[in-house]
Amino acid sequence: MRALLRALAVCAVTVAAGGAPAQVLDFEALDGWTDDDHLEALAVFRQTCDLLKDPEWKPLCKVAAEADDSPEAAREFFEIFFKPVQVGDPPALFTGYYEPELEGSPFRTPRFAWPIYARPPELPDGTPWLTRSEIDSGLLSGRGLEIAWLDDPVEVFFLQVQGSGRIRMPDGRVLRVGYAGKNGHPYVSVGKEMVRRGLLRIEEASAQAIRAWVRMNPAQGQALLSLNPSYVFFRKLPSLAADKGPIGAMGRSITTLRSIAVDPLFTPLGAPVWVEKDGYRPLRRLFVAQDTGGAIKGMQRADIFYGTGHRAGEVAGEVKDGGRMMVLLPIDLAFATLPEN
Repeated sequence: MRALLRALAVCAVTVAAGGAPAQVLDFEALDGWTDDDHLEALAVFRQTCDLLKDPEWKPLCKVAAEADDSPEAAREFFEIFFKPVQVGDPPALFTGYYEPELEGSPFRTPRFAWPIYARPPELPDGTPWLTRSEIDSGLLSGRGLEIAWLDDPVEVFFLQVQGSGRIRMPDGRVLRVGYAGKNGHPYVSVGKEMVRRGLLRIEEASAQAIRAWVRMNPAQGQALLSLNPSYVFFRKLPSLAADKGPIGAMGRSITTLRSIAVDPLFTPLGAPVWVEKDGYRPLRRLFVAQDTGGAIKGMQRADIFYGTGHRAGEVAGEVKDGGRMMVLLPIDLAFATLPEN
């Protein structure tokens, strides 16, 4: 984490030379700051704070653990020990993600015919391996890697985009699965390609619209999905309680409308992040950077976790909004992001 935080400071200096400097702000400059539930945000920050071992964070985590459980004390904690830093220039790009709830089977049946796979033992880290098309052609079949079978190849694709899910078996048992690795190929946006081809207008390119189009055009749709070579493998999470969120990149459960996925090159995992999302259903609230995503790249970029189930998926799938985001850094680190005069 120390290297990551230092990289953030170096990056801010580099970007400043290119015309997009980091800015250290006051809390008064944050729209809606005083109206948020800071105690709720503090509780989420505490959930992963013990993972921040660097000297700049460790004492703050101790204070956070001992802070009074009152809204006033929580707000004072953030205002006393942190400074908001805007890295890069708005507008930000905010999208949404969620934990799907799907129907499935532990065995292949005429209805449940599309597998999700466990990570193959020979899969290399960070090196391109088999593509989505190659895997979908059946190259992994018969090896016992199938965790579950779903009834829709489109849902297999979007389960991989989300990175976690709950699969209800025919006997009512619910299997929770989480991210276990990927095939090393870059994520390619199917929505952008559909817009480029004139299949959807840019304002229509939501997850729901992509699903509907692919289902109405199965052959063309499957070919479109295959344009994204990235493929995600899963693991079973038998000990994850039903009332807990899915596991994020920090190895802990994430929290509805308090956890975001970020690019850790610019936003350190575990840091509080103030989000000002515009558009439909605007948000002004404090999140914690507790996850990452293959499509989440850049300085002013975040994916907001909207929860579990169909309704959460409908809301998350519509989010593609601007605004701005500010990472809250310990004061010394905040000023270290500024270039020297």
